[in-house]
Amino acid sequence: MIMYGIPNCDTVKKAQKFLEANEIEFEFHNFKKQGLNLETVQKWLESQPIEVLVNKRSTSWKKLTDTQKEQLLSEEDLTVLTEMPTLIKRPVLETDAKLLVGFKADEYQQILS
Repeated sequence: MIMYGIPNCDTVKKAQKFLEANEIEFEFHNFKKQGLNLETVQKWLESQPIEVLVNKRSTSWKKLTDTQKEQLLSEEDLTVLTEMPTLIKRPVLETDAKLLVGFKADEYQQILS
């Protein structure tokens, strides 16, 4: 199980605490230090739509031009996600069975049972 995110994000911290409280082992992948490759993004898009992955409330999103936003949402140019992983809604939890985007305790509980 791999959790992708940035360590100072409050939602990531909540998700980490939840997994630790339930004694679930996971690897943490820090977007800022370890980056993100295009293959990973493409794999995620096989199970989640781009609208779920992209955080439209982020300051990174607001900095994009309208053209960049259109190209990203139409999946024409996914490299912007590898260049600016803070555009991705956090955390992303990759399990053997499922990909969860964001943190909702009830969704996490379902995959653990």
